Amino acid sequence: MTTPVCTSASDAATPATRTLPYAPYPSFASYVKARQPVLLRTARSLTANPSDAEDLLQTALTKTYVAWDRIEDHRALDGYVRRALLNTRTSQWRKRKVDEFACDELPEPEGLPAGDPAEQQALHDAMWRAITKLPARQRAMVVLRYYEDLSEAQTAEVLGVSVGTVKSAVSRALGKLREDPELSPVR
Repeated sequence: MTTPVCTSASDAATPATRTLPYAPYPSFASYVKARQPVLLRTARSLTANPSDAEDLLQTALTKTYVAWDRIEDHRALDGYVRRALLNTRTSQWRKRKVDEFACDELPEPEGLPAGDPAEQQALHDAMWRAITKLPARQRAMVVLRYYEDLSEAQTAEVLGVSVGTVKSAVSRALGKLREDPELSPVR
């Protein structure tokens, strides 16, 4: 068995050795060369970005090239390509996924002002005083759920109760904390 060997890259790239699966259209090449600036202006009017306009024109010209032998009146090529530009842009627009919107102002706040450490400590102390007013069982559930960051199932397992008991007891405890007069200035 013999292995084919490539003698040189320059020999392989000559037009005589290169075979195309289709016959090139010289009339298409001359049309593109003559009309490309006008068609590019049309594509730029359909997009906001010049790079996107070039991509759009290339896609429309590709579609035109594929249909070149089906186009009967080559005097109406500009209309055909413009329609291909418009249809391609419409398809891109319909397929796009909008994740971001351009706007003048950022939607995020620039940052919350740092609170006074004394006020934060006062709030922390008021919260603990309100928690100590809760019955022992509710206090344990609130501490495990929100300070120890356990799930409802983990809290139920630690305390030996059902998940429903944890849910209802924590709900009642949060209701009492909402009504605590010491925490009302926070709201």
